[in-house]
Amino acid sequence: MPASSARAPRRRSLRWIETRAALLFISPWIVGFVIFTAWPVINSAYLSLTDYDVINDPSFVGLDNYVALFEDPKVGLALRNTFVYTVMSVPTQLVVSLALALLLNSATRATGFFRTAFFLPKMTPPVAIGMLLLMLFNGQSGLVNGFLGIFGIDGPAWTTDPAWVKPGLVLMSLWTVGASVVIILAALRGVPQELYDAALVDGAGWWRRTLRITVPMISPTLFFLFIVDSINALQSFTEAYTAFFGAGNTTYSNDAALFYVIYLFRQAFEFLHMGYASALAWVLFLVIMAVTAVQILVTRRFVHYEGRNS
Repeated sequence: MPASSARAPRRRSLRWIETRAALLFISPWIVGFVIFTAWPVINSAYLSLTDYDVINDPSFVGLDNYVALFEDPKVGLALRNTFVYTVMSVPTQLVVSLALALLLNSATRATGFFRTAFFLPKMTPPVAIGMLLLMLFNGQSGLVNGFLGIFGIDGPAWTTDPAWVKPGLVLMSLWTVGASVVIILAALRGVPQELYDAALVDGAGWWRRTLRITVPMISPTLFFLFIVDSINALQSFTEAYTAFFGAGNTTYSNDAALFYVIYLFRQAFEFLHMGYASALAWVLFLVIMAVTAVQILVTRRFVHYEGRNS
């Protein structure tokens, strides 16, 4: 028997041993994924076709939940609020994160301290951020309007005027941009210094260097944050719910802050319409998939990957 033929079964045996060892090492993740992710997703797809109130057994109703969903005016309101908030918050967060990262990148001292200081608010529990929103943006006694009053500006009723509810939530979302700042800062540190040196020789100023070198070179990072922040914004829940719907709150303009996930949560856990809420969840999943696909198709031409043209 040739030596190569004898080695082939041995290689297959070693490959199987390595595969079995790899599966054994990742088995805790596989078990957790199946129990806590895959099964709930599959079960929610079934529940979306049923009338289920947690107390009684599910009864199959076919597509009735989806038909009712498209006829529900609150769904349209919640989707509209969510899209408006997303369009307002995502660009604002990206611009602020980029500005702070550029400041940190140009700092020569205490960079580590400021990086930590910017990131720490990200550790604040979302419920606390919701309560903080009510204290900072209170129309009568809030710190934001108090600060504006110093300059003779009469601040708006952030929490009671429907026109200002979402801008207030957008401003409050800037409290947690620290993670994006750290990610962008890491990307900035990877931009070759030679490009800036060549631009300086050509007489390019800071603004031109930023637009022509910095932004294109870190565009994959900005694109990643754009997608992730959009998905997070479309799933906004805790801060708005705590501020405007928590503890039986009926004082504020709740409809202006009625985001899609809040409506989903209320249908599931306040009204016990679990089947209807599951249908809402699947529609949100499809909406996020569609929005992400559109973002990828539209913006990928503006993303520069080193080594190839985009």
